[in-house]
Amino acid sequence: MRKLYTTCPVEYTASIISNKWKVLILRDLFEGTKRYNELTRSVVGISAKVLTQNLRDLEKDGIISRKVYPEVPLRVEYSVTEKGFELKGIFDIMKTFGEKYQPKKDK
Repeated sequence: MRKLYTTCPVEYTASIISNKWKVLILRDLFEGTKRYNELTRSVVGISAKVLTQNLRDLEKDGIISRKVYPEVPLRVEYSVTEKGFELKGIFDIMKTFGEKYQPKKDK
């Protein structure tokens, strides 16, 4: 998908975290470095193709980094970059809002 940026900073930020999968991937990576298989387990419902594409997009935007270890089997780790960590405040606000307004399950 080709991104078209305007001069609006809100639109630019929204384009980086443009879908629920990117938000959930970042939520998990804010906890620490994760391998691909860890992300497939923690981001429930995401297909391998969609996970791979979203990881590539986030890496291209400079939000996450990908480190490949020359081992057999191949080991790849993903982590949030310094630029990516600047989004953490947005996620903290989203968490606070969700804790406050998310409907409570009956016990």
